[in-house]
Amino acid sequence: MTIADEDRSVLTILVNDSTISTTEVLDTYLTQAGYKIINKRYPFATGAEKTTLDIPEEYKPLWYELSATLIAKRGAEGESSHNENGVSRSYRDEATILADIISLGEFYVL
Repeated sequence: MTIADEDRSVLTILVNDSTISTTEVLDTYLTQAGYKIINKRYPFATGAEKTTLDIPEEYKPLWYELSATLIAKRGAEGESSHNENGVSRSYRDEATILADIISLGEFYVL
């Protein structure tokens, strides 16, 4: 999966958090979200094939959204909502974001 500086810039703007501006942190979340999208898009591809795939252009907005969602949930993994001292937070479900991805029935390496 190829991550460009433009991808990092978009995610930095979406998250608006100066504590995650390092390339390594951004790349980690972009990679994690990217593999979730690739697994949904190409469910029958092997592990080796999946590592060579890039995010299709039509799914880049979902890629950024999923990456930002993962960053927002740091420290609250596994929770769907959280209440503390009168502050209530609810997190968007990853499956809701991934629902817009159309899976391909077969995978061919050209």
